[in-house]
Amino acid sequence: MQMTFIPVVESSDRAPVPLWWVSESRFAAWRQSQPESVHRWISAQRFKPERGRVLAWCSANGEVAGAVIGLGALDDMNSLSCWQAMGLTERLPEATYQLAEEFSKRARWQIALGWCLGHYRGALYKPAQSPSQGASAAPARLVCPVGVSLDRLRESVEAHAWVRDLINTPASDLGPAELASQAESLARTHGAECQITVGDALLADNYPLIHAVGRASTRAPRLVDLRWRGSTHGPKVTLVGKGVCFDSGGLDLKAASGMALMKKDMAGAAVALGIARLVMQERLPVELRVLVPAVENSVAGNAFRPGDVLRSRRGLTIEVGNTDAEGRLILADALAAADAEQPDLLLDFATLTGAARVALGPELPAVFTDDESLRQQIMVCAQSEHDPVWPLPMWDGYDDELSSRIADLNNVASHSFAGSVMGALFLRRFISRGRKWAHFDLYGWNARERAGRPIGAEAQCMRLAVELIRQFLMRHGS
Repeated sequence: MQMTFIPVVESSDRAPVPLWWVSESRFAAWRQSQPESVHRWISAQRFKPERGRVLAWCSANGEVAGAVIGLGALDDMNSLSCWQAMGLTERLPEATYQLAEEFSKRARWQIALGWCLGHYRGALYKPAQSPSQGASAAPARLVCPVGVSLDRLRESVEAHAWVRDLINTPASDLGPAELASQAESLARTHGAECQITVGDALLADNYPLIHAVGRASTRAPRLVDLRWRGSTHGPKVTLVGKGVCFDSGGLDLKAASGMALMKKDMAGAAVALGIARLVMQERLPVELRVLVPAVENSVAGNAFRPGDVLRSRRGLTIEVGNTDAEGRLILADALAAADAEQPDLLLDFATLTGAARVALGPELPAVFTDDESLRQQIMVCAQSEHDPVWPLPMWDGYDDELSSRIADLNNVASHSFAGSVMGALFLRRFISRGRKWAHFDLYGWNARERAGRPIGAEAQCMRLAVELIRQFLMRHGS
């Protein structure tokens, strides 16, 4: 695994430059506290503490002497998020900076994390510009804030970069075999077990849906089953990630515009592996299992067809209403395998429906669960980690819309309404009632360019899921 450049340092040979964060309500008082020369410079530059505004000034000898970041209307300094620190490595003059004020431990972590994540470029095929390939140092560096572990910071940043790199990699270089290889490498690094079931062995091991979806590709489908024990008595935590390395739509072929981003249809798998990486790095005391069905949904003479009836691992028969709703099919087999072991916490991640994007947009993943307590815990973790999601209902009234005349259920409804809800209801058929389970329907992609978030892959839900597992352990006394 490549090392990622971290623009945060333990200390500085020279006195670091003080860095202030100022909101609109605090600006007047802060400005009066500065030397007269700084006061005049602020006036000359007509600086206002609008969100994202940056202003630096120099000493008499021309060296950077200080800088201020505008926070707009944000008055609670301890609610700073990583997003407010992204992009500062390039926007500030070259120097080593240090926080000039006291912040909560959580805010210090968010600032340091954002400072580093904002340096990611995702230029995988331009090695000189790719942080994961040893990019040149950022012009602005930050002295590691008090109480922030530089080792833990590096681990988190490298995990984010790895997940983004996986999603950004085109399908020509990341098919089912390559995705499985990444999981095997992760397992070796952390002393985990990793079993890969490939091709027709999926039928022998009773994963018929994964085999059906992936059999038309020249690249054989497979199931990744990673296991790691952080404790022999800890709770069982299972992660499932959708690993469709490329989705043509199958015989219900997508239009060219619909295929353009389908290299990212394995974002759920990348996120699940990223969560596992952080859990293992922190050595959280859990029995961890990660299941990744890895396939390419292709067109060939042996492709599964609309109208086919497939038997699932759980024994339910499924009429194929649309071959482009393949993600839920492969997840169904993986979820059934996960459910059979009765995990204490089961989370799945998938770029499952365009309907979730229509409802919530690309930046706000949808989360579904029948467990109200779990829903509340997820929302608390999402807020504390500034890793947003939004709950959508698992509406029982729509469940019979998945009915079929010839099978136990259809993989799609007969109408186009509430597509994300229908996808979640389908997956629920493969989970035992009462299981502590949540389904995350994410996009995994930045659709617009912003500081620290270039157009391309995003590791959505990863930070909140790791924090959820930490909180889960605290409640279970582990």
